[in-house]
This record gives sequence, C-alpha cells and structure tokens, in this order.
Amino acid sequence: MNHSMGNGCISRDVLEGFLSRAVTAADLVNSETLSDDLRMIKNIGAKFLGRASGVWLLEADDGEHFRKSKTLAERVHEVDPDIMLQTCIFEAVFPDVEKIKIPDWVFKAFQLPAEDRNFRIADMLFDENPQGFVWDDGGGIPNMNKLETQFWFYYRAVNYIDAGYEAIHMGQIHLYTAEDFGLKKTIALFQMIRDYASEHARRGIVLLDAHTHGVNIEGKLLFDFHSMPYSRMPILDVPCDKLALVQEGFSEGGMTPSGWSCDSLPMLMELDNWGGKFFDEQANIPNERRAWTEWWGYDQIAWFASQDDESRNRFLEYAFKWTAVNNVNAYLQMPIRRTLGSYHVPMPTGSAGEELSNCYQANQAGEGCPLGFGQEEKIRSLWQAEQNLRHRAGNPLPNTSYGADDSYDPETGIKLPARVILYGSFQHHVGAFSHDSNSETTRMYYIGNGIYRRAFVMPFKGTYTYAVAPYGTLSQTYSIDEYPRSGSSTKATMNIEQDNTVIEFIFDFMKRSLKVQVIEGL
Repeated sequence: MNHSMGNGCISRDVLEGFLSRAVTAADLVNSETLSDDLRMIKNIGAKFLGRASGVWLLEADDGEHFRKSKTLAERVHEVDPDIMLQTCIFEAVFPDVEKIKIPDWVFKAFQLPAEDRNFRIADMLFDENPQGFVWDDGGGIPNMNKLETQFWFYYRAVNYIDAGYEAIHMGQIHLYTAEDFGLKKTIALFQMIRDYASEHARRGIVLLDAHTHGVNIEGKLLFDFHSMPYSRMPILDVPCDKLALVQEGFSEGGMTPSGWSCDSLPMLMELDNWGGKFFDEQANIPNERRAWTEWWGYDQIAWFASQDDESRNRFLEYAFKWTAVNNVNAYLQMPIRRTLGSYHVPMPTGSAGEELSNCYQANQAGEGCPLGFGQEEKIRSLWQAEQNLRHRAGNPLPNTSYGADDSYDPETGIKLPARVILYGSFQHHVGAFSHDSNSETTRMYYIGNGIYRRAFVMPFKGTYTYAVAPYGTLSQTYSIDEYPRSGSSTKATMNIEQDNTVIEFIFDFMKRSLKVQVIEGL
C-alpha cells in the first residue's frame, strides 16, 4: 500500500487502503495478551487499529494512561510502521476530571492566560439538564458549547497525537454538540486539533471520525470518514438466534478536510457494544420477544460472541459481503478485541476445563491467548480472497435515486415505473418483512433500457420464493414467465445452495422478464 500523506491531507485511495484493513482492537492498551495480539495483527495484515486506546471511565493516573498509550504505539510500529492507531474521546465526562490539572499549553492554544487549576466538570455539563444528559453518578455528556469542554477535548487529543496516534474517534458527535448551533465551536476545535497534528503527528495528519452518517456544512465535511454500527432484523425460521443485516441511512458526501470531493464519504461499519447481555434465561422470555430486544437480547458484539465458532465465521463472511454489496464505500471493521460488558462467555481451557471471558478476542486460542475465540484465520482469508465484489455486485449508493422518475420506453411510449419492488419469502433474510410488495428495502434500481437491478447477500441456504411488483402493487406481478398475475399467490422459486450467497435480480419491464443469478466469489 502507498501510505504517502501529510500536511493534514490524505488521498482517497490511501484512506480506503487503511479502512479496507481496519479492525476494532478496543482497549488494546490494556491487553494482557498483547504479544499474541501483535502476532495476530501482523498475521491478518491489519493496517488500522480502531479504538486501540481511549477511556470511558478515567483510569486512576491519567498521565500513566498516556504513557501506556505511547508504549503500545511503539510496540505496534515495531511490528509494522505503516499501521495507523486510533484512540477515542467519548461523549462522557465524570467527576474524576477534577483531579487533572489543565496544562499551560492548553490555555496558550486558546490564546488565554494560564490558570493554576484543574478541570471543572460543572463547567462542562449542560445547564438545562436535559433528560439523559446528566447522570446520577455526577457524570454526563459534555457540552461543546462550553469552553471547558473544548479544553478537555483538546487536552486529550494533543496527548494522544504525541503518543503516536493518527486517528481519533470522536464519539457521539450529535449529542455533545446539541447547543453548538451551526457547530461553529466544534469546527474551530477540530481545526485546532488538525493544525497541531500537521506539525506534530507521526505522518503529519490525524483522521477524525464519529458515530454519524455525516455533517456537511456549506458543502464541507466535518470528518475524514464516518463510522456506524450495523442494524439488524431477527430471523425466526432458522435456529440459534440468527439475523439479517439491514441498510440504515447513508454516508454524507461533500468536500473532505483533505480537499477532495465525494458523493458519499468512505465509512466503517462495526459491531458495537453498550452493555453485553440484557436478559436472564431464568425469566423464560418468549423467543419472539427476545428476538426483537436489541440483538436477540445482547448488544452486537456480545451476540456475535454468543454464537458458536462456525456461526461466527459464517457471520463475518456474510457481513463482509453484505457491506460490499450494499454500500460500495463502506468497509466492515473486523472485530478482533472488544469488551462484552455484563456477558461472560464460558470458554474451554486445557484439560477439559472452562473459564469465563467478558472480552471477545479473535486470536486463535493458544498459550499466548488461552481464551481466543478463533476468528483470526477467517479474517485473514476474507481479506486475501477478496475479488473486488463491491464493484462486481455492489448496489448503487444508499442515497442514490432509484431512477426511472421520468423515463419512457422509446418503442411504445409507455412510461416506465419509478417503483419496482421484489417480494417473496426471501425478503426477511435481506432485512424486510416477507411477502411485502411495498418494501423499500427490496426496491430495484433502474439501470437503463427498461431494465431494473438489485443484488442481495442471502445469509442462509434454502428454498425461497420471489416475484416482482411494478409500482409496488399486486395488480401486475411477474415471476415464473412473461405473463402478469394479479395477487400474490404466484411466485417463482430459487434454491440457494450455500450460506452467504450473493444473488442478483434483473427485471426487464418491457420484456416482462425476471431473472435471478448467483454472483460467484468474494
């Protein structure tokens, strides 16, 4: 990979080179299996270590945290100097911030006289105490409209940049900027951080992202890339808590901080965590109810960890393909390390023993990482086997028009339908309700010459029915031949022989022809 960058800029191809080999390595700075983690990182070929440092709750010694973060960066760069490490500044502050003195250089950066004092949490929180913004433990969401919050974010960003980090995840941007109307103060702060990085960062740049589909102000994007967790629909007709991924929103485009423009900014999609497990087996919760509680009663990474080894490998392949097909500018951030919160997974150890783990690790289990979950080789093989699937089978961008808004058949003069919906039993395996001829989730895109197209990833093998409804109505449907049917009883059948099969539907409206084909390979 060509990693030339600097002066606060990164080209699109270099950025996507990092994102295409991104992993979530949450809290790697505190890993007790670091030597094996570094071996795995080298083995799989990771180039971007997401969330490798950063804290939600402050550690006892904040200075020691930054020293550990620097040591981690040094060890990682001994393995591969090209790797980019990401840290986090979250949307949370707690009373312990008052134990930390504000360095003189923070005041100087804001062109203010130095004060001999510590941070003050009361000067960071929202005064109006909106519901959910101030917490019972004295903590809360910091208010970016307040100077003290700007001090805090800048203090942490500079320390991480000095420690060797070249990317910072900025948390829930839409929460802490709630009173920063027009985001003027946020923009100014981010520019201060970028300016510092251009002079002091390892390669003269820091990449900023957040959980957002984008912030575009007068055509200019706030972030270098975007990040979002996945959305899901539970599948109840397959055993063992299975689910399908669902398209949610899109990544905003515009002029990037590096100076290049895009219709949709590259983004990472991740398996998030927010607590672990949310049900008790003893409560005998009905299966249908648990299916719709978060991810089958877990947060995302805990659900993933709850699956057996084969199912985890299958899901990684599915998510990898699904992301490429449904958003050509998005990349699956492979999970290699993340806390499981309240969920403790029984893991086998030597001599038929068992030990509980509340941290998912993708490492192959062994002496260096006894509680590894074992997805290391699957991640490596997916990256190595990729055959440009996103360009061979990718659907148009999620914010793209479906087309045919004002299109006519040149031979007959018949206006082509703007809405063409695929429906059948396959639908809930791609994130819609089955047999729903009005679902936008399975709407086809017009590609010209009277032809509509849509691709999907089918997570499970099986036999499924399908048909197409021009205009989304059941008065004129097509499936088994070129003759229209009224109603939903007539459908064609397809046999999916393998899990995670990529299929492509092609509908020729004037020829009344609906076909489905398999797209081979990654």
